[in-house]
Amino acid sequence: MRIRRSLAAVITTAALAGLGLTGAATATAAAPTVTHAAPANASPTRGECEDGGGRVDLATGTCKGGKFDGPMID
Repeated sequence: MRIRRSLAAVITTAALAGLGLTGAATATAAAPTVTHAAPANASPTRGECEDGGGRVDLATGTCKGGKFDGPMID
């Protein structure tokens, strides 16, 4: 009888410990990922202008065409 109680206690403890670990892993996996975007008024660099499909106009210092069409190059 004593062995059954001990065995039941061990199984219960292991089951509760397993639930605790599973809950912690789920909470960690469900944490949102925060990304920081550049401010809307940030000037693109020369490389960003060219990577965005534009070209740098050296006479005016602006990006022409592509994703960053028009702003001054930083």
